[in-house]
Amino acid sequence: MKISELSVRRPVFAAVLSMFLVLIGLASAMKLAVREYPDIDPPIVSIDVTYRGASAEVMETRVTQIIEDQVAGLEGIAKLTSSSRDERATVTLEFSLNRNVDEAANDVRDRVGRVLSQLPPEADPPQIAKSDSDTQPVMWLTFTSDRHSTLELTDIAERMLVDRLSVVEGVARVQLGGARRYAMRVWLDREAMAARGVTAEDITQALRRENVELPAGRLESAQREFTLRTRTGLVRPDDFAALVIDRGSDGNFVRLGDVAQVRIGAEDERSIARANFEEAISLGIEQQSKANTVEVSRGIRRAMDEVMPSLPQGVEIGINFDRAAFIEASMFEVLKALGFALTLVLLVIYLFLGNLRATLVPALTIPICVIATFSVMALFGYSINVLILLGLVLAIGLVVDDAIVVLENIWRRVEEGQPPLLAAVEGSKEIGFAVIATTLVLVSVFLPISFIQGNVGRLFRE
Repeated sequence: MKISELSVRRPVFAAVLSMFLVLIGLASAMKLAVREYPDIDPPIVSIDVTYRGASAEVMETRVTQIIEDQVAGLEGIAKLTSSSRDERATVTLEFSLNRNVDEAANDVRDRVGRVLSQLPPEADPPQIAKSDSDTQPVMWLTFTSDRHSTLELTDIAERMLVDRLSVVEGVARVQLGGARRYAMRVWLDREAMAARGVTAEDITQALRRENVELPAGRLESAQREFTLRTRTGLVRPDDFAALVIDRGSDGNFVRLGDVAQVRIGAEDERSIARANFEEAISLGIEQQSKANTVEVSRGIRRAMDEVMPSLPQGVEIGINFDRAAFIEASMFEVLKALGFALTLVLLVIYLFLGNLRATLVPALTIPICVIATFSVMALFGYSINVLILLGLVLAIGLVVDDAIVVLENIWRRVEEGQPPLLAAVEGSKEIGFAVIATTLVLVSVFLPISFIQGNVGRLFRE
């Protein structure tokens, strides 16, 4: 017995089956990721190394080439690129599509760990991430104040915002733009250094040698035990200024304050962020590769509302850019087109058939088919995006074609005098194979798109 005949003879079964498909489709739609376009990003692992004070040539020979030679033989590498600029080296590995990004990242960490001893000791440890180091944030927040300096804003943002926003579901990292962290700035006086025979290397070695805090052990007695702590770390500018660098030719100590000016300042004064012509701190929200952009945006907004009451007076946080707003606007326009298409189809059917009851059949069929599609999308791990919704708009035409052909044939038999039940069974049986064949022909027109190679094929495959 064909499903069409079974549905006619068992209307309760057909109704329950349709409701089941709708419920499964709605449940699947709530779990699908929402993004602007399909996820076509290949597995990418990036290695980022910072070496302060090093030129691009030094970064190339001392860092980039060493890492490149070590990771070049990894399995599944499709493309390896690198860039070396002042103080920073980046190596990006793009793997084949069938390569698991977690396994690839573990292999990269293993290879990089073998060459750590060959990298300059002054360089920061390599940062390995399962994404391109130039990934663009999905949100930019601005952090401003009319009574706090940029140094204070940076400290507030790192203590009260970064950790809170990082735990929002779907957030991969929170990066600070224009941040100015507290640091002890040492401005050398070359004339005073030359007069006392002191070099910059002497000052560097003295700072590394003296500005440390080492474990001093503990004191034990019969009834008490004390942990010893040697306070050798330098904290205030006066402490640094009193640091002994060397002994001069006259036997007197040469202190850091004799050859340099020491004051508290920003660690890096070469970058700045502004919002409405005012100095600010920018917070970039990077999402995880499979995260829902709209849900990430909503989570960040909720976290902002929660943290606002605890911020100091005069501090404001606002949204400068939100990709979710563009995605929601695009989705709304496509959904509006979907509604227009459905309304026009039903209007045309009613004008030609002139029967409201017959028009209700495709009016119910189209939403059931469209909603049930989300369960298949969830099965294949697809996302809700602009191209998927445009595909659903096109699919309405296929569903309506089948519904109209079957409905018109049944309606013709009713007008000829057959009972509605018999007309429904015989009418659907008569052209059932033709409808399926027509649908398969239409599907075969779109099917070759899935075999297109490269990013274009991956973009339209969903």
